[in-house]
Amino acid sequence: MEQLTDLKAILHSKRANIFYLEKCRVMQKDGRVVFLTTDSIKKQYWNIPIANTTVILLGNGTSLTQAAVRMLASAGVLVGFCGGGGTPLLAGTAVEWMTPQSEYRPTEYVQGWLSFWFDEEKRLLVARDFQEIRMEFLETVWMKDRELQKEGFYGDDMEIESALTTCRQRTADASCVEKLLLAEAALTKALYKYAANRVKIKEFVRDHNGADTANAFLNHGNYLAYGLAATVLWVLGIPHGFAVMHGKTRRGALVFDVADLIKDALVLPLAFICARQEMDEQGFRQQCLENFTRHKALNFMFETVKEISAKGGRQ
Repeated sequence: MEQLTDLKAILHSKRANIFYLEKCRVMQKDGRVVFLTTDSIKKQYWNIPIANTTVILLGNGTSLTQAAVRMLASAGVLVGFCGGGGTPLLAGTAVEWMTPQSEYRPTEYVQGWLSFWFDEEKRLLVARDFQEIRMEFLETVWMKDRELQKEGFYGDDMEIESALTTCRQRTADASCVEKLLLAEAALTKALYKYAANRVKIKEFVRDHNGADTANAFLNHGNYLAYGLAATVLWVLGIPHGFAVMHGKTRRGALVFDVADLIKDALVLPLAFICARQEMDEQGFRQQCLENFTRHKALNFMFETVKEISAKGGRQ
């Protein structure tokens, strides 16, 4: 039997797995965490490699035993309850993250974060850094990802260069977070238009409650990114409430800030491509996870948050 003290041998930034489960029971069996499915013929147990897992999302029809939670917490795995397909069923139904209650996490990152967070001017500078890093990552990924380029997505297209140049100028000139959010919204709208044109989806409108496939895939992929962001912040010991972009009154807003680092580059184009290919949710989810792994998304998020925490107070 694997000792609980051995379960954190794989660094979170190097872990490979996110699981979305539905219509099953997650439990401990023979020193392992497994999920049990029941079909019309027999019961089947499937192993979850918790030492190599960052997030487990529990969808419709799931249950979780106390013994399984104990093992998941010992391995530092975050657990979230969610709606079908990994996204909320309704706008008001948010994922509830169950974070392991370990107090033996680093303190240097939260101390670095708090050294600037209470200063509005420094917090604005950090928010600008987030936006610039986000745009640089998109350029890097779209310039080298041949799979995206096969689908017509290029980082040096005139439309993308124009949208990024405009956003960079508005970001540099922004005197408050509200203006940063307006710049961000304009960039995202331009990216939606670009992606919709590439896959020939006419008159696309972003609607979180939309029934069309592209909107559903955007929701689904974004929540996978939120799981990675929540993992990063938990491991580094930074509370989710200390956001720099998404408002001071939303308890989990920093999760959205960190997830935004990768959403445009990795989730957005895949949502449109997979929608055009009429892929099912499982296929889209697999494409997303492979994309996260190929571009080392989790490691990128860790390094970004650590770097900003280290230099934030010196802004």
